[in-house]
Amino acid sequence: MNYDVTARGHSQHPNGGAAGAGKPASVAAKAAAIDAARARPLTWKTVVKRAGVVAVAGAAIYLVLPKLMAVLGSWPRLSTLNPIWFTVALAAELTSFICNFALQRLALRTRGWFAVVTAALAGNAVTDSLPGGDAAGAAVQFSMLTTAGFDTSTAVGGLTAFSLLGIGGLLALPLFALPAILAGVPASPGLVHTALLGIVGFAGFAVFGVIILRTDWPLAAAGRAAQHLRNWVTRGRRPPLTGLDKRLLDERDAIREVLGREWWQAVLLTAGRLGFDFGCLLAALRATGANPRPSLVLLAYSAAGIVALLPLTPGGLGIVEASLGGLLVLAGVRAGSAFLATLAYRIASYWLPLLAGLPAYLLFRHRYGRPVFRSATSGGDGQPQAGDAAPL
Repeated sequence: MNYDVTARGHSQHPNGGAAGAGKPASVAAKAAAIDAARARPLTWKTVVKRAGVVAVAGAAIYLVLPKLMAVLGSWPRLSTLNPIWFTVALAAELTSFICNFALQRLALRTRGWFAVVTAALAGNAVTDSLPGGDAAGAAVQFSMLTTAGFDTSTAVGGLTAFSLLGIGGLLALPLFALPAILAGVPASPGLVHTALLGIVGFAGFAVFGVIILRTDWPLAAAGRAAQHLRNWVTRGRRPPLTGLDKRLLDERDAIREVLGREWWQAVLLTAGRLGFDFGCLLAALRATGANPRPSLVLLAYSAAGIVALLPLTPGGLGIVEASLGGLLVLAGVRAGSAFLATLAYRIASYWLPLLAGLPAYLLFRHRYGRPVFRSATSGGDGQPQAGDAAPL
């Protein structure tokens, strides 16, 4: 699940008033933009942009189509899976999602589960079913949380921090396989290179994170440069953007505050989310009768997870199947078992959560009514401000 939370906005407090004025919340602006786009005819630029996103997704799926068909072609063999191990795989993936929901509860500062879970499932379903659906999925989730009465702007720093922790955890996974490789475990050169790249990536991510969290000038300079570039490109067509460097620093401070206060819970839940998702893959492999080295499977899992971060297709459809299936073969799994295990894993981690999105949305509507969000209007600084509530 992705959270794009990088601009400013307002949200609704549980008592019905405005809360968190001036705090970052680009999902609010994106939700308002999506609603405004529905209210006016499509322009040729919008059509071209959407067609381009669909074309990129189609091209990506076409390039990996042979591997995707090999994975989907294993469908009739699902009946050969060991039912006990497949049940373990489903239970592990369910626990992984529970850890993710708990992270969102931590960011939203609530003890309730219903609104958090239903909004997350519905937003995830939109993200995983549309090309470039991250913004639309985030907008749906934001709208539902606002309708449920959450002060979503106070959660933005937490959601951003926890998303970054998830990426850092994914990059760190090869570190756990490194001792086995150094001990002489036979491994494909491709997987060894994956481990080294992951370790280098994690080191760079950690150094970058420390610099950004502890010093102001790199982030402020980047904000000013981006602001200057944007104003130059849109000169004469849009109002000048101002204060981007300050907003980036404010968002950084919100992330630092959340990590400083609840970092240990966030780290444990992030580890649980990744660990149980990896456990789902291991159990799926055992369900096929394969018994590869967990350290090599971990390298395949981490590499496929990093590839899936690229939003080329909805939910990584085709990309994950091709990369994970091929990497499992490099990890010593027979091709037939690798593709069957990949299919079983994707059923648990992609298809079942996708199917759960619509029931979750209907349950939410039954309790809270139709989701709404506070439409954005232009304020004095050219930034979106809270307006009237509009139906999703």
